[in-house]
Order: sequence, then C-alpha cells, then structure tokens
Amino acid sequence: MSEKLFTVGKIVNTHGIRGEIKVVPHTDFAEQRFASKSQLFIVSPKGGRPVPVTVESSRFHKNMYVIKFKEISGINEAEKYKESLLKISEELQEELPENEYYFHEIIGCRVITDDEPAEELGTITEILTPGANDVWVVKTSEGTEILLPSIPDVVLDVDKASKIVRVHLMEGLL
Repeated sequence: MSEKLFTVGKIVNTHGIRGEIKVVPHTDFAEQRFASKSQLFIVSPKGGRPVPVTVESSRFHKNMYVIKFKEISGINEAEKYKESLLKISEELQEELPENEYYFHEIIGCRVITDDEPAEELGTITEILTPGANDVWVVKTSEGTEILLPSIPDVVLDVDKASKIVRVHLMEGLL
C-alpha cells in the first residue's frame, strides 16, 4: 500500500463484550473521523498490512471514543488490536484554513530567521500542545533546543513545499 496514512487515534482497550474498542483521539476532527460509516485503517505496532475498517457507531465517553467497527464482532477479535493506531488515508484529510498546518507538514521543516542575511536556526523535531498555542521544538546544529511559540508575531511564513519556516525572534526567545 503506497498511499500515506495519518494517525487519528490510538486503540487503548476493549469495551464490553460486543467488540467495541476505546480510542484516544489524535485529531482535531474526531467527530468526523469516528462518525458512522467512516473508513479507517487499523495499523498494528507489530507491523503488517493496515486493516481497513468501517465505523458502525461511536460515542464520546470519559475523554475517549468508544467505537464499534462493522468488521469486529466480539471482544476476542477486538483484543488483538489493543495498542494499534487508527489512521486515515491522505485524501481524507481536511483542508485546513490558512496559517494552520498538520503536524506532519511542520515536523522536519528548516527554520530560518527574518534577519538579513537569514540565519538558519535548525529543524523542527516536535510540536508541543501545552495550551493557548502550540510550541514548535527546533533542534539546532549544536544539539540544543529552541522553543518557538506558534503565534503570528513569531511564525511569519511556512513554505510547505520547500519545508522552510521563516520566524521573527522576539526578545527573550533565545
């Protein structure tokens, strides 16, 4: 399977005996992703081919989704998918509004300053989501980390095609 898959949740446990599973969502579009008739893939941490599944029903319960897939009929079948990831195919990704990005579009981008000449700070290695705004972790060539708040005053331009992010270093950021 050559198409790219993107994680939308993680199966953490079974629920009841009818084959329902508990899923921690990893998406801003959980209601859509886990809606009835949604097409998802179960990807085992042990590898192997992604298993296509269709949502029969889902409900939000204690910060998780309890999902019943048409293809899974009992607890014994559901049990083998614990710790697996739920993914969607690339064409099902939502178009995001301007200045919003998927994590996979940002991680791996080189970060340059808006100085003349521009200075390369490093590469974005992860995204933290502590609260009001995301924080992009930039690993420098020296191996140190710079934390950049993902706010318009700091992030000036994201060129997804060339994987370059141009930032303005406000006083106190370094």
